[in-house]
Amino acid sequence: MHTSENVNKQIVNLTIPNIISNFSIPLLGVVDTALMGRLESEHYLGAVGIGGIIFSFIYWGFGFLRMATTGLTAQAFGENDTPECGRLLLRAIYLGGASSLLLLIFQWSLIDLSFLLIDTSPEVEHLARVYFHIRIYAAPATLCLHALHGVFLGLQNARYPMLLTIVVNLVNIILNVAFVKLLGMKVAGVALATAIAQYIGLLLAILLFLGRYRSLLTTWNIREILAFSKLKRFLSISGDIFIRTLCLVSCHAYFTAKSAVLSDTFLAINTILLQYINLMSYAIDGFAFAAESMIGKYKGAQDMPNLKRTTRHIFLWAFLFSGVIMLVFIILGERMLHLFTNQMALIEGAKPYLIWIIMAPIVNVAAYIWDGIFLGATASQALRDSVIVSTLIYLSAVYLLMPYGNHGLWTALTILLVARGVSLTILAPKYLFRTDF
Repeated sequence: MHTSENVNKQIVNLTIPNIISNFSIPLLGVVDTALMGRLESEHYLGAVGIGGIIFSFIYWGFGFLRMATTGLTAQAFGENDTPECGRLLLRAIYLGGASSLLLLIFQWSLIDLSFLLIDTSPEVEHLARVYFHIRIYAAPATLCLHALHGVFLGLQNARYPMLLTIVVNLVNIILNVAFVKLLGMKVAGVALATAIAQYIGLLLAILLFLGRYRSLLTTWNIREILAFSKLKRFLSISGDIFIRTLCLVSCHAYFTAKSAVLSDTFLAINTILLQYINLMSYAIDGFAFAAESMIGKYKGAQDMPNLKRTTRHIFLWAFLFSGVIMLVFIILGERMLHLFTNQMALIEGAKPYLIWIIMAPIVNVAAYIWDGIFLGATASQALRDSVIVSTLIYLSAVYLLMPYGNHGLWTALTILLVARGVSLTILAPKYLFRTDF
C-alpha cells in the first residue's frame, strides 16, 4: 500500500519529464509560426497552419500506436509480465510500419481529399501541398517513434521520451532556421527539417531501448507477437482510440477550415492563437501522461485503492498547474503575440480573442486528465463514446454560432472541451472504479 506522499512522488517524477518533453513540442510550432509570420506574405503562415492540421489528422489518427501501447504495457508491467512488454513494442512497430507504407502509397489521394474538405485560397493550397509532399516521407519514423514512446511510458520511464522529444525538436528548430533563414527554402525548409529530425529521433530511440531494455525482446516470432487473442485486444482498443482521435482532429480541422472561410487573415490569426492552446495542452498533458503510466500499472496490479488515490491527486496537481498557466496568459498574453508575428494587423486582430486563451487552461483540464486516466485503464470504449457525443455537440454549436464570426468559432471550441470533461466525469464510476476491473 502506497501513502499519498508516495503517490505524489511518483506523479512528480513522471510529470516533470513529461511536461519538459511536451513543452518542447509546441515550441517547434512557435518557431515555425514565427519564421513564417515574418515572411513577406501571410500565405506562408496559413500554409504551415493547414499543413500542420493535415498531419494532425494523419499522426494523431495513428496516436493509438502510443496510447494503446502505453496502457497495455503499463498493465503488463504491473502484472510483472516483462516478455509481454517486448511483444507489445514489436506488435506496435509492425502495425506502424505497415501503416506508414500505406500512407506513402496513397499520399496523393490524401492531399487531394484534404483540399476537398478544406476551403482556402489557391496560394495557400499550393504552398501546403509542397509542405505535405516533403513531410510525408517522415511517416515511418514518426509512427515507430509513437510505439517506442508508448513502451517507455508504460515501463514508467518518462526520461527517455523527454530526451527523445527534446533532441528531435532541437534538431528540427536548428534545421528550420538554417533552411528558412540561410537557404531561403521557406515552406519546403520547414517540412524537410521535420522529416530529417524524425529519423534522427528514431535512431536515438532504438539505441536507448537496446541499451536498457534489450532483455524484454525474448522473441522475434511473428506468430507469437501477432497472436490472435493479443492482437484482437490491441486492435480493439486501437480502433476505439482511432475513432476518438479522428473525431478530435476533425473538430480542430473543422475549426481551421471555418477560420479560412472567414478570411485568410482570420486563418492566420487563429493559427497564432492555437499556438497558445498547444502550449497549454502539451503542458497539462504532462499530468495526463503520468496518469496513463500510473493508472495502467495499478490496474495491472489489481490495486484499486491506489488507482483511486492517483486519480484524486493527479486532478489536484493538474488544476493547480492550470491556474498558474492562466495567470501567465493574463500577464503575458498580449506580449506573446509579438513572438509569433511582426505584422501589426495580425497582432491587433488577435487581441479581442485572447479572452478564450485565458479561459482555456481551467476549462480544458478535466478533459485532458480524464483522457490520460481512461487511456491508462484501457477504457477505450468510454473514451470513444464520450468524444462522439461531444463532437456532435460541437458541430451543432459551430452551425449555430458561425454567424457570430470568430467569437462564435471560439465559443464552439470551448463547448467541445466542456462536453468532453463532463461526459467523462459521468462515465468514470462505471468504467474506472469497479472492484471487478
